[in-house]
Amino acid sequence: MTRTLGSRRPIRILVDSFADAGLPNAQMGNAREIVSRMDPERFHVSMFVLGEPDARIALRKNTRLIQLPEKRKTVPILREFLRGTHKLVFYLKSSPASWCYQSLRHKWKDKRTVIGTLEGQSNLRNEPTIAREAVFLWEHTVLRCDYLFSNSRSVQKSLEREYGLPSEIIPTGVDTNFFVPARERAPNARLKVLFAGSLRTYKHPEVVVEAAARFPHAEFRLAGMGPLADELRDRARAQGLTNVFLLGPLPAPRLRDEYQKADIFLFPSKWEGSPKVIMEAASCELPVIARNEYAPETVAHGETGYLADGTEEIFCCLEGLLKNTELRREMGRKGRELSKKFDWDLITAQWERVFVRLAEKQEARRAS
Repeated sequence: MTRTLGSRRPIRILVDSFADAGLPNAQMGNAREIVSRMDPERFHVSMFVLGEPDARIALRKNTRLIQLPEKRKTVPILREFLRGTHKLVFYLKSSPASWCYQSLRHKWKDKRTVIGTLEGQSNLRNEPTIAREAVFLWEHTVLRCDYLFSNSRSVQKSLEREYGLPSEIIPTGVDTNFFVPARERAPNARLKVLFAGSLRTYKHPEVVVEAAARFPHAEFRLAGMGPLADELRDRARAQGLTNVFLLGPLPAPRLRDEYQKADIFLFPSKWEGSPKVIMEAASCELPVIARNEYAPETVAHGETGYLADGTEEIFCCLEGLLKNTELRREMGRKGRELSKKFDWDLITAQWERVFVRLAEKQEARRAS
């Protein structure tokens, strides 16, 4: 039964994402974090599920989980798009179902409001690891939403530059109650440098292996999976590097353990928006080294870490941090404070205000 807040019914939202617990996809994880925190008295949420749902969402009031079959998911997803009783569609994915919906909705004079999110650069056509078909699908689904939201200024500018489309900014969040520094930790006999992310070309994980060769007294750990895993392993073996460890994909509790045991977080990726691994690391009091190409607002250069202009500068910053224990600690403490500004509770509150604004705007259009 739908509960009301005063005389108003909850705003009905279809979230185009999976509620399954533990799915590694970053965008789906972000959607789960937002939904789990949304006020159930103000928002009724429908969400898809394949297997075991995230307990926070399964227990949330005013939540409808739509069970999907293992195969042939497009038809039931499209059916929900077209026949669902929601007012807003949020977090639209690039998929065959959303492509069909976006192609049909104007012909059917669909009155719902569709919200798309961008969490990376928009020059997908210049990224050789992304298939042309995937770019086409993204352009004809996400970019055709009624409203677009970027997760950083860099992403917003990229969208404007590549497609001339406007967007508002709402950052990606971090769970600062989950990603916390270790209560007590003995100093590492060999300093640990951590990378977390997919092992793909644009993430430049090979820089981590190069760093391991330059700084043999430190240990370099890579958490994640991807097509470069074997190449990185072979490169480390060929160079005789015994200080490189490929950990594979890690669930959130194990990744948190790695953050808590590490001394520095190294993220040499060039093609980003606002990587949440940077915030997770900072929330665990790690100084962060990232690239300045996308100027993440989650790193304060010289205070919580460094934003390097090139690979050589990355190595210079890394060398300085490896040599200075107190600098690592001070940057880590400041990084923790900065991460609190991006806590998921605060970010979800921003999304709630957007949902109310767009629902009221929709009602005003219908009444006019």
